[in-house]
Amino acid sequence: MEAKKEARAVLRYARISPRKVNIVNDLIRNKPVAEAMGILYNTPKAASELLIKLLGSAVANAENNFGMSRDDLYISEIYANEGPTLKRIRPRDKGRAYRIMKRTSHITVVVKEKE
Repeated sequence: MEAKKEARAVLRYARISPRKVNIVNDLIRNKPVAEAMGILYNTPKAASELLIKLLGSAVANAENNFGMSRDDLYISEIYANEGPTLKRIRPRDKGRAYRIMKRTSHITVVVKEKE
């Protein structure tokens, strides 16, 4: 049996927390590419813009590197892992300092051809 072909695209060190990205990821997981793009264009979240470009890249990889048809592609896997956290200081009253955690994400999109 032939191994199933898949194409992927990865965005590393995105300056958005994985928790925010995964909200949008759950909307488009296991959907056909055309439907997923429609959902992303109409979702008013910061992660949508990043995912539109990333999904476009995964589709281009599938077409150019593996000769897959754009019409048969669907999102088989999509996830956001935690990247390094930038730690910043917020000055507070009486000489105190509060920590600000600026989180980053590593986002991965995998597309496959449906049978």
